[in-house]
Amino acid sequence: MQKKFNKIWEKFGTFGILVLIILVLGILSPKYFFTVSNLTQVILQSSINIIVGAGEFFTILIAGIDLSVGSIMALTGMITAKLLVAGVPVILAILIGGIAVGALLGFINGFLVVKTNLHPFIITLGTLSIFRGLTLIISDARPVYGLPTEFTQGVAGWIWIIPIPVIIAIVLALVLTFVTNKTKMGRNIYALGGNEQAAWFSGININLHKIVVFIISGVCAGIAGVVLTARLGAAEPLAGTGFELFAIAAAIIGGTSFFGGKGKIYGVVMGALIIGVINNGLNILNVSTYYQQIVMGSLIIGAVSLDRLFGGKKE
Repeated sequence: MQKKFNKIWEKFGTFGILVLIILVLGILSPKYFFTVSNLTQVILQSSINIIVGAGEFFTILIAGIDLSVGSIMALTGMITAKLLVAGVPVILAILIGGIAVGALLGFINGFLVVKTNLHPFIITLGTLSIFRGLTLIISDARPVYGLPTEFTQGVAGWIWIIPIPVIIAIVLALVLTFVTNKTKMGRNIYALGGNEQAAWFSGININLHKIVVFIISGVCAGIAGVVLTARLGAAEPLAGTGFELFAIAAAIIGGTSFFGGKGKIYGVVMGALIIGVINNGLNILNVSTYYQQIVMGSLIIGAVSLDRLFGGKKE
């Protein structure tokens, strides 16, 4: 009976929590919460958390973590904005400033993890500060304004009734779902997270896959940085602050095991939506942002506790 319940919880637990939260907030504020405009806003606000959380998912999947994603968002957003203001075409600026720079920063994280043999927590805690410092140096601690309309509307605008950031998040989630479920690399990453020593004996290149995982995280953070910059209409030196918490929370709340080897991109999407729904509902109920931080921390603790209870602790 316990095993059967564990399987059901693993498949539908996060979705059930999301539905329950929606119903509770809908009952508490039926006049505002269930409006089309509000629900659209919830999904829009959750899109960036989905993007950055999807990258964080891979680092947690190998029993690691990436604390630098918020700083990567700021640095990639700032470089993209600088390129745009300098007259670089929008597509090229996004490819260089967002994706290429994000991949490079992720590679640096992965390379340092592999070469120093230190836990990713230590490495990314250091690069969090380094990347943020580089952002402040490049920007002289000043925002960059005057971004072209083609960029803001092309990245943060709407296609019919669907916000473009939502489309980006959905496409990215589908691509990464394919990577995890249908590719050899995805299976190897799960194996690495499940048991690193066993993966090594199976012939998996441990170091290469660790670097790839952090590159994926860096690229996702870079894309999130571009989207955030477009939504704000400017590149802020302190942009992305605290997003590492949202990224980790989205993955953990979505059922990704903090001990590695278990989780789905679908769960990250659910986790990000839970965060978005809660933040939106608390705002509607006029609950202070200070209490929202308490709720977020409690959710992380509760999610990890449920993982240990129903998923089993990995020694």
